[in-house]
Amino acid sequence: MGTRLRRDFNLLMWNRKQSRRTFGGFSKRLNKVFYFLVFPFLFSSYLAVQLWCQFILRWSLSDILYLNKQRIKALEELDRAYREKQLLLDKIEQLEAKKQAGVGRDNLSICWELLLRIDSMVLTGLVNVEEASNLRKLIMESRAITADIFSGILDKRHAELLAEVRNFANGSRRKGFHIVHICTEMEPLVSIGSLASYVTGLSRALQRKGHMVEVILPKYASLDLDKVEGLREIKAESYSYFNGQLRGNRIWTGVIYGIGVTFIEPLYYSSFFNRDRVYGYSDDFERFIYFSRASLDYLVKSGKKPDVIHVHNWETSVVGPLFWDIFVKQGLESTRIVLTCHDLQSQCLEQPDKLALCGLDPAQLHRPDRLQDNAKASLVNLLKGGVVYSNKVVIVSSFHSKGRIIRDFSHGLEPTLAIHKEKLLVTPPGFDNSKWDPFTDRFLPKTYSADNMEGKVVCKVALQQQVTLPANASVALVGCILEEVSDIDLKALKKIIWGNTKKNVQFIFTRMGKMQSPDKVLESFVEEVKDKNVRFINRDDEALLHLICAGSDIILCPQHDPVHQVPLKALKYGAAPIALIADDDRFRHFVDHEYETSKYSRFIPSTFGNMSISQAIDEMISNPSKWKRNIAEAMEKDFSWDAECSNVHISAYEAVKNL
Repeated sequence: MGTRLRRDFNLLMWNRKQSRRTFGGFSKRLNKVFYFLVFPFLFSSYLAVQLWCQFILRWSLSDILYLNKQRIKALEELDRAYREKQLLLDKIEQLEAKKQAGVGRDNLSICWELLLRIDSMVLTGLVNVEEASNLRKLIMESRAITADIFSGILDKRHAELLAEVRNFANGSRRKGFHIVHICTEMEPLVSIGSLASYVTGLSRALQRKGHMVEVILPKYASLDLDKVEGLREIKAESYSYFNGQLRGNRIWTGVIYGIGVTFIEPLYYSSFFNRDRVYGYSDDFERFIYFSRASLDYLVKSGKKPDVIHVHNWETSVVGPLFWDIFVKQGLESTRIVLTCHDLQSQCLEQPDKLALCGLDPAQLHRPDRLQDNAKASLVNLLKGGVVYSNKVVIVSSFHSKGRIIRDFSHGLEPTLAIHKEKLLVTPPGFDNSKWDPFTDRFLPKTYSADNMEGKVVCKVALQQQVTLPANASVALVGCILEEVSDIDLKALKKIIWGNTKKNVQFIFTRMGKMQSPDKVLESFVEEVKDKNVRFINRDDEALLHLICAGSDIILCPQHDPVHQVPLKALKYGAAPIALIADDDRFRHFVDHEYETSKYSRFIPSTFGNMSISQAIDEMISNPSKWKRNIAEAMEKDFSWDAECSNVHISAYEAVKNL
C-alpha cells in the first residue's frame, strides 16, 4: 500500500511539474483547485491524509510568502514614488526660492537693475555723466540682448561690471522717450488712491511701446518692499537744499514690474516719511516740497537727462517752478515738464514765504499769472503753479470734455485753465488687461471671448451656485461692487431692488477691500433688502470679484470710480456698466456730448449710455439680439492702459519735445 501511494504521489508530482512548465502561473491555481477537490477522494488512508495535510501546509505557506513578497514590492514602489514626489516638491521649492531671489527675471527687470547700477557708478564717480547717458541709451535699445549678456553677472563689483558694459557698447541710439515720474504713490508699493495704479499701469504700457520709464518715490516707512527686485542702497553722498542748508539723503534703487524705481530717504528730516499715513499731516507742504527738490537734485547729480519729467497732483507740482527757475541750466536744457491732475479739488494753499524753504523766490512767484491763488490772493496755490509751469497738463476723466472740466469741475482754477487751455489734454484711465481678461482669467471656471460666449453662461451659473442664488442662466443677474457706501444713494437703490426682484431679477453686492469696522448703515440696508434673489457678500475675495464681472449681465457702478475702474472691467467681461445716480431712481451715465471727450465716453452713449437699470433689463429681455451685439462690440474695445491712455501721453511727450 505504501509503495503504491508513493508511486502515485511521484506520478502526481511529475504531472504537477509538467503542468507548471506548460501553463505557468495559471496552472498553479488550477492544480490547487484540483488537489483541493480530487486528492481526498484518491487517498483514504491515514498516510494519505498526513501527506495531504503536509501539501496543504506547504502550498499555504508558499502563497503567504508570495503575497508577502508582493506586498513588500508594492510598499517599495510606494516609497519610491513618495521619494520622487518629495524630490519634485524640493525642486519646485528651489525654483520658487530662486525666483524670489531674482533668478528668472524678465528682460526689463534685468535691464533696470543694470541701469540703476550705472546710476550708482555716476554717484560714486566711477563713470562720467556723458558716458552714463550713452550707456543708458544703449541698454534700453538692446534690452533682449542686454538681458542675456548681463543676467548672470549683475552681482559683480562696479568696476568689473562697468568693464563688461563698456565692452558691450556699440554706440546704438535710443528711439523712444526717457520719462521720469516724480510722484507719491505707485502700485503695489504704496496705494492710497487712483495715482498708484495710474503710475504703474501707464509706465508698464509705455515701456511695452519701447519707451524708458522710471519712478522716483519717497521712502515711506510703510512701503511694501517685498516685490522690489534688486533693492540696494547706493553708497554715495547725496544732498539736497532745504531751509537754507544742504541736507543728506539716503538713496535706494530697485525694480518693480520691470520699472526702475528710486527711493529717497531724508536723513536730517527723517520724520517726514517715517509715519503711519502718507497724507493728512499739517506739514504736508514741507514734506512734499522737500521730496520734489531732492528728486531734482538727484537727477542732476546722477547725470540723467530725461526727455520728460512727469509730475502728479499738487504734491509734486512744485517741480515745475523749481525746474524752470533753478535746474533747467544744470544739464537739463532739453527736458520738459508734464503734469497729470487726478484731482483738481486738492490744490494745497500755503503762505508764500514757505516757498523759500526749497530755494524758490516767493516775491517772483506770488503773482496772479504764477502761483497766487485765484480766490485767496494772500496765498500761493501749488497745483495752479504746476499748471502754469508745465509744458503739458493731462487731466484724468472718463466722461467729461476739456470744456466741461474748465467750466464745471475746475474748483476755482477756471481762469488759469482757460488761459492755458491749449496745453490741456483729457485722458481716461485704463485697467490692467493682463489680470482682467475673460479669455485668460485664471479665476474663472471657464474662459470666454466675444467670439465664443459659452463660458460666460458657465460663469453665471457658477456664480449663482457660489452665493446660493437659484441657478438659472436665463434670469437677469445684476452685480454691484462697492467701495464706499457713503457714495451710494441707498434709498434709491432699495426701491430699484424691490421693484426688480419681483420680476425675478437677481442682485449680488460685494465690497472692494476689507471693511475696517462695522457699518450700521450698511447692515441696516442689507437687512431691509433681504430676499431670495439678493445676496450681499462682505469679504475681501479677489476670485469672487472676477466671477461677479464674468457672471453678471449688468454691473452697477459708481459714476466716479478712478481707483478700480469697474466700468472698464465690466465692458471687457461682457456686462453692461450702468452708473448709479440718484435722479428719479435712475442709474445712468453722465457723459458730455462734446467732441473733445475720450473714446470711452463717446462709445458709451451708443450702447448703454443714459439707461436706467430697468431700461437695461427690459432691453436685455425684449431685444436680445441687439443686446448681445452691443456686448460683443464692447468686449472687442480696448480700454486698457495700452490703448487711449498711453496714446494721449505719448502725444503729450511728442508735443513738448517739439517746443
